[in-house]
Amino acid sequence: MASTLTGTQTNTESIQWKQLWSLASLYGSIIIGWIAYENYQPKLLVQFNFTDFSFLLYVVQGFILIVTPIYAGKLGDRFRFKNGHRLPIISSGISFAAMVFMAVAFTLFSQPGEVFRWMLPLLIVCWLIAMSIFTSPALSTLELFTPVEKLPRAMAVLTIVANLIYSLEPVIVDIIDYLGAPVTFMIGGVITFASGYALKENSLGLFKQSGGSEARPKTEFKLDTQRSQYLNIFFMGIVTGLATTILFNIVPDVLERTIGSILPGVDGSLILVGVLVMSALISLPISSKVNELGLDKSFQMSAIVSLVSLAAILLFQVTWLVAILIIVFAISFTMLSVSSLPLAIQKSNYYEKVFCVGIFFSGVALPDGIIEAILAY
Repeated sequence: MASTLTGTQTNTESIQWKQLWSLASLYGSIIIGWIAYENYQPKLLVQFNFTDFSFLLYVVQGFILIVTPIYAGKLGDRFRFKNGHRLPIISSGISFAAMVFMAVAFTLFSQPGEVFRWMLPLLIVCWLIAMSIFTSPALSTLELFTPVEKLPRAMAVLTIVANLIYSLEPVIVDIIDYLGAPVTFMIGGVITFASGYALKENSLGLFKQSGGSEARPKTEFKLDTQRSQYLNIFFMGIVTGLATTILFNIVPDVLERTIGSILPGVDGSLILVGVLVMSALISLPISSKVNELGLDKSFQMSAIVSLVSLAAILLFQVTWLVAILIIVFAISFTMLSVSSLPLAIQKSNYYEKVFCVGIFFSGVALPDGIIEAILAY
């Protein structure tokens, strides 16, 4: 009994890095998939004469990205207690997404005629649903192999991966354009399936060690009787999504008019790359500060500073002031990224962990869905 307890304690003291890097690779493939989708969706709508449906498609996209994570979270929790773990919903979502990737690729290879071209909007909708189904359950596995005091550090790893990939977006887009749509979607399917398979295989060890059922997450070992704070979690998602959406959709134009005016040949997108690289570099030090301050305080501080600095950047477009504010924002946005999801997990009941992560990502998707629909309109 004593040796078992010691083994359990040792197991909970450190991050299980193999599982974390598997999750990070899957997260990276999701981001690359989104980059490919955002690059090709407008082009495919033009190629197949669906431009009149752009607004409708963005509305449907927003609806799917807001509603599906919540439903996927419900399914994920159901599988946790019925089948012993949440891997079936992750595996089925990944397989579905990979299949849709391949279907889009073969549809584009075959140059469909008038009848079959109507498959494209349907495939796009299916792809959106598939990506949304497994993202929340997959990212919720973070709690299974990370001690509560190290959740910010684990989240910092995911933040580094995300920001570095987004900083490489211009290069990725060039590669995508060189490969062409059919090959891109085919490779996307292979990468998504391979990274999902790696996460599944590495995570299965957790369940085999615990008799085939999902172990209690490292974030909580007592009977969890707290109520899930649904509204708080949804609000945290909205704040994170609002900061992210403004950063990617509006800030580059402001940076180009201000900072870009004194740096000839440097556009706003390139300055944004610098902000993302800076955020990636400071993620690990910031995670230590988050541990020191606590998740609640870190989120509140970073949310206020991020939104206030963004508002000031948009209102006071003075070069020196914007340069200072964008550095302040990069620091606060990193803290926001590192603290928000772990805090959402912390504020959820043990029996609703995946559902609450779905609520969080639903909130994240809301601002982007609204802005995308407005721009399309």
